[in-house]
Amino acid sequence: MRTNSITDSVLVSDYIKGNEAALAILIKKHQQRLYSFIYSKIKDKDLTEDIFQDTFIKVIKTLKKGTYNEEGKFLPWVMRISHNLIIDYFRKNNRMPKFNNTDEFDIFSVIGDGNLNAEKKIIKEQIHDDVRELVNELPEEQREVLVMRIYKDMSFKEISENTGVSINTALGRMRYSLINMRKLIEKHKIILMD
Repeated sequence: MRTNSITDSVLVSDYIKGNEAALAILIKKHQQRLYSFIYSKIKDKDLTEDIFQDTFIKVIKTLKKGTYNEEGKFLPWVMRISHNLIIDYFRKNNRMPKFNNTDEFDIFSVIGDGNLNAEKKIIKEQIHDDVRELVNELPEEQREVLVMRIYKDMSFKEISENTGVSINTALGRMRYSLINMRKLIEKHKIILMD
């Protein structure tokens, strides 16, 4: 049987049932994509290897614990794990600017990139300014939730307590603010760099 034709969800459930070979197939199937994703953020082969392995250690732990519940969306889940590990790496090594609790929302404070060349830096600063302008175009309620959630790193429970609305309302406002940001970015033709 060709391994490529087996779906991720079948491989995941085979692995959970004790078929170790299923994991090897999963890793092989997504290795290139995941490795490229990690390398594009880290730009270091050894570190990319480490984070790649740590990602699959987490995957294995979660699958063995029986807490995996991604309804067949295996690759996005694995990408999210590696993305979180990349952020942890930058935080640990102080390569990521710390959030300041100011009123300015900084979408690039989550991208610690110390080695941008001058031209890229200017472009990034321009995008940075453009995006900050767009945040100001959001309706007040949406802007407030977006800033609290992304910039001040508050939980939806804290946002709910601070704004006096239910958690569901806060979640709804966040969802709409992201939808509107996407529309505004397209409308203003802002290209967010990788």
